[in-house]
Amino acid sequence: MQFENLILEQEDHLATIIINRPKKLNALNRATIQELHDALQHLESDADVQVIIITGSGEKAFVAGADIAEFAHFSVKQGSQLASSGQKLLFDFVENLSKPVIAAVNGFALGGGLELALACHFRVASENAHMGLPEVSLGVIPGYGGTQRLPRLIGKGRAMELIMTAGMINAAEAKEYGLVNHVVPQEELLDFCEDIANRISNNSPVAISYAIKAVNAGFMNNAQGFKAEIKAFGECFGTDDFKEGTTAFLEKRKAKFPGA
Repeated sequence: MQFENLILEQEDHLATIIINRPKKLNALNRATIQELHDALQHLESDADVQVIIITGSGEKAFVAGADIAEFAHFSVKQGSQLASSGQKLLFDFVENLSKPVIAAVNGFALGGGLELALACHFRVASENAHMGLPEVSLGVIPGYGGTQRLPRLIGKGRAMELIMTAGMINAAEAKEYGLVNHVVPQEELLDFCEDIANRISNNSPVAISYAIKAVNAGFMNNAQGFKAEIKAFGECFGTDDFKEGTTAFLEKRKAKFPGA
């Protein structure tokens, strides 16, 4: 398969998807989300593939967020559709894939980038990685499952703090929080993930697919939470704070929110 924004590599039972928009720090636009869906759907149906790694190109970023310029002028309805379609096409799709998906977080994983890593079955970070959900600094909230998946992994209090401060944590903090399983030097990241993938591929693919389904089933009672996130995300698009936040971001200045 040929992609504009991805590089797809396959060797034996392992497939690696590299998000390749280095000039945009691998930011997720709608085209990239669609390509990721198409690549994952293709790999899901390939009997030779047992494990998938997702990473970013270069040494700076896994995915540095969503492409703000693409939706800065969206309406409430368009904002809701953006979150709903993105979750269905990619984030929920990754989480429920029958084959293990490992996020190799090789730098900044912010906003939609962290949400993509959260949707993967587990995460390994390089020592230079930084993670956060900065959406409230733009007058919006995480819209690709971040308000639901982050508390599952690190607990409600830490997730609330990370979301409300729009702050970042480093790789060591992410490991302490339980957000990532391992932290390794950047030059060792893919080899380390490949070693885990090889150990996984020694086991029954059928049993692993059932294990994924069984583990996910334990978290299915929060479906209403995802719906609430989509609704709230969309409603943010109708606020003056969203207009100010996105305009300030695109103009490379600090946002001036009323009362802030």
